[in-house]
Amino acid sequence: MHDETVLDIRPIPPAQRHPLIFDRFAALEPGQGFILVNDHNPKPLYYQFQAELTGQFTWDYMEEGPAVWRVRIGRSQG
Repeated sequence: MHDETVLDIRPIPPAQRHPLIFDRFAALEPGQGFILVNDHNPKPLYYQFQAELTGQFTWDYMEEGPAVWRVRIGRSQG
């Protein structure tokens, strides 16, 4: 597995987080991904991805709190 970008949004103001994440996702090629690091479960973000990008992304929890959450968000191959 190749190294992937880590996007740690913990220091980012909350209002800027989702636009930054969606910009990062938009730059991915099929099969690429990044690791999102957050201080809470990013479930609302998942629901936003599900609503706007159904079938175009992958979402894999790597660490599930309680202090740090890591999720690999990828662009689907097909």
